[in-house]
Amino acid sequence: MAEYKGIKGFKVQTVSTDPAASIVATGTWASGGDLNTARRRILGSGIQTAAIAVAGFVTTAASANAENYNGSTWTETADLNTARDSGGMAGIAPYTSTIYFGGGNSPPLTGKTETWNGTSWTEVADMNTARNLAAGFGASQTAAIGTGGETPPVVGNTELWNGSSWTEVNDLNSGRAFAAGTGPTTAGLIFGGTPDGGSTDVANTESWDGTNWTEVSDLNTARKGLAGSGLYTDALAFGGGGPAVAVTENYNGSSWTEVSDLNTARGGGPAGVGTSSASLCAGGITTVNVATTEEWATTPAPTFSKENLGQVFYNSTSDAFKVTKESIPAGTWASGVTMNTARRQITNFGESNSAAIAVAGLIPPTVQALTESYNGSTWTELNDVNTAREGASSSGTQTAGLVFSGGNPGSTAFTESWDGTNWTEVNDLNTARRFGAGFGTQTASILAGGYTTTEAANTEQWNGTSWTEVNDLNTARNNNNGAGTTTSGLVFGGNTPPVGAVGYTESWDGTSWTEVSDLNTGRYYIGGSGASNTSALAFGGFTTTPPADIANTESWNGSSWSEINDLSSGRSQTTGTGTSTDSLIAGGWTGTAVTGATEEWTTPIVNSTLTAS
Repeated sequence: MAEYKGIKGFKVQTVSTDPAASIVATGTWASGGDLNTARRRILGSGIQTAAIAVAGFVTTAASANAENYNGSTWTETADLNTARDSGGMAGIAPYTSTIYFGGGNSPPLTGKTETWNGTSWTEVADMNTARNLAAGFGASQTAAIGTGGETPPVVGNTELWNGSSWTEVNDLNSGRAFAAGTGPTTAGLIFGGTPDGGSTDVANTESWDGTNWTEVSDLNTARKGLAGSGLYTDALAFGGGGPAVAVTENYNGSSWTEVSDLNTARGGGPAGVGTSSASLCAGGITTVNVATTEEWATTPAPTFSKENLGQVFYNSTSDAFKVTKESIPAGTWASGVTMNTARRQITNFGESNSAAIAVAGLIPPTVQALTESYNGSTWTELNDVNTAREGASSSGTQTAGLVFSGGNPGSTAFTESWDGTNWTEVNDLNTARRFGAGFGTQTASILAGGYTTTEAANTEQWNGTSWTEVNDLNTARNNNNGAGTTTSGLVFGGNTPPVGAVGYTESWDGTSWTEVSDLNTGRYYIGGSGASNTSALAFGGFTTTPPADIANTESWNGSSWSEINDLSSGRSQTTGTGTSTDSLIAGGWTGTAVTGATEEWTTPIVNSTLTAS
């Protein structure tokens, strides 16, 4: 007879290590042999087991030192002809085909270029523009790119080395110094740096196709004086900053993801060499110059096990059953691309942080009809709504949305439907209002609360054709927000004069509202996202005690709110969109100015231990 397990059960895979999102995500840093001479603004080339580290700033002066690494030990070798620090370098493998260019020596800047043949350095043709703090990359001493740096001022100049001379080619889109570069001369990457000589760190990343530079996704952590390794479709960025950081990020050709940190935080330009599976980081500065070397290694491909969301497995090493899931508490906000037109009292709708629409708003004193679409890397202006408005509500996806209510200048009942290209006027709300909570889809939406001539409790439901009055909120309010569907919704926050900002939360079951646990921080002009009344985010907004635009983010699990990672800066007067694992906020008010800034919320996939309950 068949067992119940055989009929209804499923096999649980046994593994010795937890699955990971990618091979790079399995990587860790381990100690290697120290440099003989501690220094910063040092450069390296080669591979993890056959590398060279050159020049740098020692204690009070630039250095000509060169050291070779064999996978365990650094050995002094022939010095550069000209002592310097903060130059550029290229040469992936072998390290016996390396080029060093530019740099400075307290302070004269130079364009001098030297090539290494494994035994000695030879001076060759100078760069066209003398500079220090340039980024370099390339596969060998006969094919290299030198870009950016400081003359001063900071420049975006790019030069190509062909084995005998340097030629000016297309400049960076964003001039910067003290960035990192990696890749061959026809497919390179530059990331991080400073645009103003050191007071500002940037996260900008640009890719090079052999002819042009293209802006691509930013680092998660802006920093200068970092190191890098790998290819432009599979790169590592590590260290940097001021103060120094240990952060390591992997670029997969489209976006950066944080992976395991260095053991020793360091900035000041450590040397970085290798690939995304076997890299080296040497030297740099903590609060003093260091000689510390770390080696990056990943799980070999034959033994790598990839994460699959929802999988259940048994880890034999930790003797635990686990499930792979998205961890909302571990989610973080990262900067996205700025909108074309900054505005406040704007509404956002869409399905994720890479598929969203931003509509209408206010650029004081003018109400706007603008529509912009976001694909995760670019905002594109599209057809305007028919009726300009501020304080509107919205719902739906990037290609099938709805905008309703708003002010122009008084409260409106206008509703418009979006098909991905055009707006069409459809049936009005029963009660004109603005600053209410909207959620749902193009054919099934809810609008709750808002401001008519006073705070409203009215709730209306859209069926794809018309609005119908349904049960009111328990507490009238305006400038609240919501999430979910017409059968499983949530409304939170708002303004209830004379109380001011409140954290009141109500759950919708398709028929009636039920008061549930309040937000930890009462606020109005609040942003929010979520798919149901059991999973939502509340972010940003304006508090009245004391008055402030805040960055607080809270997660709703169906019974209570929990404080999680904040927005990078406080803002209000924008609604947000997406789900509790994949959200976006765009536009709004920072407390001092209208903004077009975008932030994207993402949650990591984690392997969580299953426990009995």
